[in-house]
This record gives sequence, C-alpha cells and structure tokens, in this order.
Amino acid sequence: MNSTTTTGYVPAAGNWEQRDPEALGFDAAKLQEAVAFVLASETPQVEHHQRVNMDLPDNAVLGPIKPMGGVNGLVIRGGYLAAEFGDTLRTDMTYSVAKSYLSTVAGLAWDRGMLTDLDAPVRELLDDPVFQGEHNGQITWRHLLQQTSEWTGTLWSMRDIADRRKGVDREIQTPGTFWEYNDVRVNLLGYALLLLWRRPLREVMHEYMMGPIGGSDDWEWHGYSTSWVEIDGQRMQSVSGGTHFGGGVWTSSHNHARLGLLFQRNGRWGEQQLLSEEWIHIATTSCEIEPVYGAMWWLNPNGMRWPKLSHSGYSANGAGGNFIWVDPDNDLTIVLRWVHPEKAQDCLAGIVGALKG
Repeated sequence: MNSTTTTGYVPAAGNWEQRDPEALGFDAAKLQEAVAFVLASETPQVEHHQRVNMDLPDNAVLGPIKPMGGVNGLVIRGGYLAAEFGDTLRTDMTYSVAKSYLSTVAGLAWDRGMLTDLDAPVRELLDDPVFQGEHNGQITWRHLLQQTSEWTGTLWSMRDIADRRKGVDREIQTPGTFWEYNDVRVNLLGYALLLLWRRPLREVMHEYMMGPIGGSDDWEWHGYSTSWVEIDGQRMQSVSGGTHFGGGVWTSSHNHARLGLLFQRNGRWGEQQLLSEEWIHIATTSCEIEPVYGAMWWLNPNGMRWPKLSHSGYSANGAGGNFIWVDPDNDLTIVLRWVHPEKAQDCLAGIVGALKG
C-alpha cells in the first residue's frame, strides 16, 4: 500500500468541516456532474428477501433486516468534506462492508498482542469443536481473514454449503489452497473473534475505534436469532460479517467515511495511532491465490478489479451498492451507498476524474 498522507485534519465528533471543492483541488463543475451521475445510479429497489437469500441451499433469514435507504455518499479530500449528497446520517444496512469491520476488530487484537501469528491454527488459541478435526484443525487466522479456510460444518444452524458460490457439490480443498466468498465462514471469523475478545464485538469496535474517531453512538451490529452464546457467564450474540442471512453492521455513511479516512491515514487519527500501520499493510496485501482480495478488503493491483481507478486504492464492498473507497494516491476517501453495482466504478471514476491535473 502506498500512502501520501498519514497526518492532517480529522473531523471532530458530529462536526465535519466542509471546504470549497476548488480549494481541495477539484473542478467544481465536474464534481457536481459526477455527483449527479451517482444520484441517477441508484441500485434497484428489490425486496430484501431476494437480496438476502441467494439461490443456494439452506438459505434463511436469521437476523434482522430493514428497508434500504436511498442513494447517498460523501467525498473526502485532505480529510475535509468536498461533497455530500443524500441522507448520509441514516443508520442503514451495509451488507459485506461488515467484513472490513471484522478485519479491523482482528487488527485491534493484533495490535494488543492477542493475536501474534496469523499462520498458526486457530485451535491453538481457541478450544472449540468448530476448529477441531483433521480438516478444520488446519485452519489458520489468515485463512479466515482471506476467505481461504474451506471450513466445513454447521454454524448458527447454517451449513457451509449455504454460501458455496463455486459449486455446492464440489470437492472441498485443503485450507489455504482455494478462495471462495462464503458468509458462513466469515461468520466463523466473527465467532472466533468473540471467543478471543470474550466480549461483544460491537463493544470492542466502538471503544477502540468508532468512539475515538468520532463515530456516532447509534450504529448497530447484529447477529442471528441462533447465534447467542454464553461466555464467562454472560449471554452474548456472535455478530455476522454481512447481511446474506440478515443482521450485520448498520451504520451511517459518516461513520463509514471516518473509518475509511483512518485507513487512508495509515491508522492515525490526529495524534493517536489507533490501528497499526503493520495491520493496515496486512489488511491490504493481496492473498496469494486471489490477488484482488486482502484481509477482508478488496484490492486493485494493476487495475485488476477496477481498471479506471488507482491501482493502490482499495475498498470495503457490500451488496446493494455499498462502498468505502480508500485512495491514498489521490488523498481521497469516498463513501457510496445504494449505488447500482454495475455503475459503481464509473461513479467513483467520475469523482476522481473531477480532480484538477
């Protein structure tokens, strides 16, 4: 990852300073045109059960869902607000953007010495049946973070085949040798982190991350009706890393933008290093067998994913057109919500293209 800005202005809680786009290096007319294109590119208003339930076995809505909001977003340059449109304060579902939140909780554990070897089997730290056995016992933390675990089993009443997107009946491979986007296995990472922290992950994320960066208090992180467990005598819900089966992170675009800016600044927020540069490097380093994926962040090496955008940029992506785009080379953080996924690259490219020079 290449970063040109690690320090500078950061917004106080509830107060994001807006500056004239021209002063931030934009052609104001072109930026206005780009925003108009975004507003005209809203994702289709489809029913939630159609988006949550894919055409795969065992699918069911196990967690809460809510009506989707309208297209909205923010454009941040140099830490300042260059453009804002739509209802950016609405607490809304984010789908798989939640995966990048899970990755950040893992990073907080890494920075505190709770995780020291991502290539060690998870069973060495966590004595739980889901990480035992000849196959599942091989799974490492890196496998979970990069979606190469090939874990098999049932978690929260959902079998792993409920999200086998590369073939339900395919032969399971050795952990670390096959990449597949699979929400059941992502939820396993959420459970592993809950066992590691021994406290609700929303609480962890808010205390060490969202609170210090000035995030609002009204964001939510849901699991399923089936994902309640007892740890140290307390009942806790293991949260989901997406909304495939309901639940997940529900938050505002402003909160997303703060997290994106923190990553753009290499984990630094004002005078505080809230997340180590080492972890951000880990999160944004390509998986060997899937170069466009890191530790639950989507990457763009050599423009492989989004040819029109910076090769050093990376994003948190969620179904329905939810994006946090982090662009260190251009000193940009862009949040888009409910933008048609097929138009997302052009929406982002239009905003970046509005920069002068």
